[in-house]
Amino acid sequence: MRYADGPRAECEVLVAAAPRVVWELVSDIGLPARTSPELQRVEWLDGASGPVVGARFAGFNNHPKIGDWRTVSQVVECDEERAFAWAVIDVDGRFGHAVDDPAQALATWRFTLEPEGNGTRLRHSVRVGPGSSGLSSIIARMPEKEEQLIAARLAELRTGIEATLNGVKSLAETGR
Repeated sequence: MRYADGPRAECEVLVAAAPRVVWELVSDIGLPARTSPELQRVEWLDGASGPVVGARFAGFNNHPKIGDWRTVSQVVECDEERAFAWAVIDVDGRFGHAVDDPAQALATWRFTLEPEGNGTRLRHSVRVGPGSSGLSSIIARMPEKEEQLIAARLAELRTGIEATLNGVKSLAETGR
């Protein structure tokens, strides 16, 4: 597995709630901060107040090995009750020159919702790259360990994805 290949992690869960209920949760940018081991809080930027394509938000993260950092994300897909996605972009130039183009994202996150029986099949995924990131910086210092580094990071991201999915499932099914 190579960084240039756009490594991915994806998990899914069946939620015993209608897609509209699940949509209200996954399109709330603050929800992952309530369940994620890494994302601590978020805030809309540039006067945005909700999920629409092009809207941007800041994410404030913490990792025991890396410390604290801020990201900026741009909503790249917002198809009500079907899909919600955002690209994390390096507008601050932390990993090289500043990037304002979602096509050069550090990572792209996505929720997809599909009606299934009386519930919703919810998938949450991340694609790493193609833009430079903390992971690509570490790989540049230890290219012989690229596959192990990617596998370790995807395992961490998968843990966060599973926590978010479990949080959505719990909230949707209990009506909170």
